[in-house]
Amino acid sequence: MSQLADGVTLTGPVEVIGTGLLGTSVALACRRAGLEVLLSDVSDAHVTEAVALGAGRPRRPEDAPQLVVVAVPPSVLGDVIAASLVETADCGSVVTDVGSVKAAPLAGVLAHAPTHAHRYVGSHPMAGSERSGPSAGNASLFEGRPWALTPHADADVAAVELVEQLVRLCGAVPAWQTPAEHDRAVARISHVPHLMSALVAGRLAGAPENHLALAGQGVRDVTRVAAGDPNLYGQIVGGNAAAVVELLGELRGELDRLIEAVGSGDRDVLGQILARGVDGTRAIPGKHGGPAAPTASVWVTVTDRAGELARLLADAVASEVSVEDIRIDHDTSREAGLVELVVAQGRGEHLTTSLESRGWTVQR
Repeated sequence: MSQLADGVTLTGPVEVIGTGLLGTSVALACRRAGLEVLLSDVSDAHVTEAVALGAGRPRRPEDAPQLVVVAVPPSVLGDVIAASLVETADCGSVVTDVGSVKAAPLAGVLAHAPTHAHRYVGSHPMAGSERSGPSAGNASLFEGRPWALTPHADADVAAVELVEQLVRLCGAVPAWQTPAEHDRAVARISHVPHLMSALVAGRLAGAPENHLALAGQGVRDVTRVAAGDPNLYGQIVGGNAAAVVELLGELRGELDRLIEAVGSGDRDVLGQILARGVDGTRAIPGKHGGPAAPTASVWVTVTDRAGELARLLADAVASEVSVEDIRIDHDTSREAGLVELVVAQGRGEHLTTSLESRGWTVQR
């Protein structure tokens, strides 16, 4: 097996295969860093659009990329990675990908390009957008975001180092995991929550209008991710079936326990399940990846007029209170809504008093 040179430095060219949101964002970040970027896609129109955005130039047959980033749909990810490894055998390119599942594409590489597998290092940036296509690309998309690095046992150390350099060049924070560990993690924090959201949202389709008229921010929060592309998410979940099915089995057991508790009026068990949910929300990392800090919410009525939200935030700044998060609950019956300003615990009363002194209506 040939080995890559130790101490390798990412100097380019970088080829990006797939010029959608993630691929174009990687390309733009590399161009921002001064690297040459080569673009390829099954859609010539997407390449043309990405080139116009300054993401790079079309790849030519004679090009020899130092690093290849595969950013294609999950259903073809393994095949494209393997084909790229074979195609770049003469120039020894390192190949990575930005797919949301890692074990399945690795299995494809080991099955179809085993002699080149040492040049493959899987990765997955935890960043995205509701938008898609080249025009959604953003050189800053990954800044401060975790980016999973999932090298397999036979990956060259130099290949791993090169992909890590890409991650840091894009402004992301490397998170080291095995492919199997990664897939269990994303099943827990992304794939299964999406499916649960879809089930809840599905109960709303065709519901009576007088039921939907009562909908508030709570149901919007629970169902928001269910609006994602069904075709794409079907591919993602299908590619991570083993981990997803294991967690769904655990949830089925808990759901049966919940049904029994509600039906029998067992408040002890119901309380345990609800308290466990509270514990789960507290386990989610807080600001800058640290422990979640206690917060308070200040609810402010805001009329639906241009500039009102900006004025509220300016007044919050003038109150010398740092707003940690913001949510908007739209009022369906009038041209106004409730804005939830989330602040550090202990600062809510000060913000409330300050905003009221500036003429805002705050719910107490």
